[in-house]
Amino acid sequence: MLPERTSGGERDPRAETLDWIEENPRGVRRADIIVGIPSFNEADCIPFVAEQASIGLRTYFKDYRSVLVNCDNCSEDETRQAFLSVDTDIPKIYLSTPAGVKGKGNNFRNLFRKAVELDAQAVVVVDADLRSITPRWIKNLGEPLFQDYGYVAPIYIRHKYDGTITNHIAYPLSRALYGRRIRQPIGGDFGFSGAMARQYLEGELWDECVALFGIDIWMTTLAINSSYPVAQAFLGAPKIHRAKDPAASLGPMFRHVIFTFFRLMESFAETWQGVRWSKPTPIFGFGLGETEMPPPVQVDENRLYRSFVDGFRENESIYEQALTTDVYRKTREIAGLSFEQFELPPALWAKIVYDFAVGFHSRIVPRDDLIGAFVPLYFGRTGSYVRTTQGMELRVVEDYIEEQCLVFEETKPYLVERWEAAEGEDSCVDRGQ
Repeated sequence: MLPERTSGGERDPRAETLDWIEENPRGVRRADIIVGIPSFNEADCIPFVAEQASIGLRTYFKDYRSVLVNCDNCSEDETRQAFLSVDTDIPKIYLSTPAGVKGKGNNFRNLFRKAVELDAQAVVVVDADLRSITPRWIKNLGEPLFQDYGYVAPIYIRHKYDGTITNHIAYPLSRALYGRRIRQPIGGDFGFSGAMARQYLEGELWDECVALFGIDIWMTTLAINSSYPVAQAFLGAPKIHRAKDPAASLGPMFRHVIFTFFRLMESFAETWQGVRWSKPTPIFGFGLGETEMPPPVQVDENRLYRSFVDGFRENESIYEQALTTDVYRKTREIAGLSFEQFELPPALWAKIVYDFAVGFHSRIVPRDDLIGAFVPLYFGRTGSYVRTTQGMELRVVEDYIEEQCLVFEETKPYLVERWEAAEGEDSCVDRGQ
């Protein structure tokens, strides 16, 4: 296995010493298909998810050897007991990182290892806090994996203000970079093949951010850039989980996702620089005719605006270094607008994202400081999006997001030009010129 790296480029000792705690009551040694449920303190939710997953396996994969695997972070509540006590005819395995070792990515690393150990052909992953999962989710995510697909991303109906990192960064940036339209690249519910599990386990691009919340975009990006075909699965119902107001609950996830995203851009630069436009990704499932709407997500517009304006003032020196002169000037003008006049349009947002990716690569300021300064701009774009889409139906909002993605694709030459210029400057520095 290749050495893992931390976000600072150092070897992560936990990657070589990390072990797991395992309970395997029925002594499962082989499985064709696994349903993995990553968790931390999900005792109240995980029984329902395990029950639905078990029904899905029994109904749609009855001719295959199957197992439910809870990948836990040594939860402090009764998650382990809640999972193992669910009455299912599908065998269950409980895995946990050692006490004190947290991180969704570490949970997945254990799942990759177990998938390889069990010689699984297919692995389906569903979030432990889902309230809308049905057995059909297991079918739609799992079936393509037995048709030689290496990775299956979800498509489901989400509230227009749920998943703002996806809508404004992960989807448009991933699509523009790698040329594949994967609507939910950090959706949390997906499938991957046993062969892909081996590739994940052997990958050299592991670091602390991937071990935490960077895991989803890491998996999607590696899958897109692998030799295995990728697909999407329509899951037929809204994703109902613990949705949060983006103005109040950003947490560490943003930093981990963006750090991982930008670092992978460096690793796959030769690939994405040659990609000009995107193409559709196959969709499995039963179409987009679902009419059930997701529950509302409350957003504090004023808080998003204030976070942008105050954050701009606090980080203005970084923006002067990270943004081109024209982009900096336009962003500063927007930061001076009143709440009633405020708008940060997609065309400017795409250049901001690209400027920060180049700044990350060039290390113009410490990377943690750069990503910290990116947060207020993200709040600004989110607030502008909320204002623009008020009163819009979900399908119209989807069209708006697709238009934003086209803006990212149209603006990509700007990124390539800036990236190549930065590379040239680095070469001059290396030669002492």
